[in-house]
Amino acid sequence: MQKRNSRKYFRARLDEMIVTLREDIISGKIPVGSFLPSENDLEIQFQLSNNSVRKGLEKLVEEGLIEKIARVGNRVIRPPSENRTTIRFGYVRSTGALAGMDKLLDAFHRRYPHIQVQPVELPSSSYSRTLKEYLEAEMLDAAMLNNNNFQDFIEGGRTELLEPLEPDEQLYPFAAAPFRRGGDTLVQPFIFSPVVLCYNKDHFREAQVPEPDSSWTWQDLFRYGRQLAVKGQRFGFYFYLPSRNRWPLFMLQSGDTFEPDNAGEYHLTANKAIGGLEICRELMEMTDVFPVLLSESDADAEALFLEGKVSVIMTTYFFLNQLKDAGISFDVSPLPGYANHHTLLIVNGLAVSSRSRNKEAAKLLVDFMTSYETQLTIRRQTLNITAHRHAMEWQGEEEAYRPSRFFMYREIIPTFRLITEMGLSNNQLKEMQREIMLFLSGLLDRETLCRRLEQLLPEAGRGKLVDSL
Repeated sequence: MQKRNSRKYFRARLDEMIVTLREDIISGKIPVGSFLPSENDLEIQFQLSNNSVRKGLEKLVEEGLIEKIARVGNRVIRPPSENRTTIRFGYVRSTGALAGMDKLLDAFHRRYPHIQVQPVELPSSSYSRTLKEYLEAEMLDAAMLNNNNFQDFIEGGRTELLEPLEPDEQLYPFAAAPFRRGGDTLVQPFIFSPVVLCYNKDHFREAQVPEPDSSWTWQDLFRYGRQLAVKGQRFGFYFYLPSRNRWPLFMLQSGDTFEPDNAGEYHLTANKAIGGLEICRELMEMTDVFPVLLSESDADAEALFLEGKVSVIMTTYFFLNQLKDAGISFDVSPLPGYANHHTLLIVNGLAVSSRSRNKEAAKLLVDFMTSYETQLTIRRQTLNITAHRHAMEWQGEEEAYRPSRFFMYREIIPTFRLITEMGLSNNQLKEMQREIMLFLSGLLDRETLCRRLEQLLPEAGRGKLVDSL
């Protein structure tokens, strides 16, 4: 333990030296053309060895902030504008806004004045397909994608479009795991969230209903949802049912998976996952609690919560950023349980294009975005969960309202699951959704649903490499 702590404090001192010198250069405190303190002086100032000081200075050379002059010293320089590198960074604007991407890119430009990042806004619909097309056409150098997008790349056989990256042990292992392929890390985790409940605390006080906790079942939520609902004013509970990060949860919590036999056929009559769907079907029949037709997306469902029209929603930590200045007293809770309390994990990560002509600059962007310094900025200024463990462990004065149960995600990490753990491909989930919606709407009985899925799943599984992208 002592050795580990020593490494940690050494790294902190080295980072302090790099950050201090970088800020002094960028701010003009050490002007262009002047020399940094001698290496001996830096050793004393930051309590580092000569080798460590040189490593730190090499980092500043790589960033284009200084040049080493043999037997003279390290001189501050200004990169000529004609040597500036432009990299194109693709992401969904709304997703980037949740992390304060504009401010983060401004900070990147201050640190690396010789690299200009050109944001490329990609549509949220058919994101995986659009991203693949942009990468193939060499129109992007770096991009944001989540674990479901990455699964599309796997099923479409297009992971070669992503450049292998160096693993980062400072990032949560479970957040990095979804992005590994054949021993390579192809995407670095950036921010993540489990699917959770978010609730209006004032509504619970008014209705004299106990706030949700980790012991709740779905039946508890349904019962209390009736008490929270006020006819003509608000509903008790809501989520956007067709979302692929919502309805599969009920199957996930059954503890069962979808496994074909040796002939590739499925037998679902006794499959417990269908029983999980029946819980969701029961909810849809409670029209006094759950409004069936009120939204066309997750964003619409969350807007109802912002307007006070719903007391509890199924959502993610990403949405909490929209609540910061809404004047609502809110908090979060784990999902209710069925056979287990599993929840879906959604990880947004950053990747470098294998076809980029500016890979090193693109890698610098990814390294910057996943660094302790940047991740701490996200931790302090947003309500996101960053992928950097130590950044999330920071303790200090909060800059914005943070719900009292914000850090409960740490306690439910063992419940995090990827949607792929159900044994279904993204293409199979896509193809089965129509049948599931008919069942949940009461237009199919369980026997008919099982029969249709048994016919559909083998074909959808065989077609996954063609249809997923």
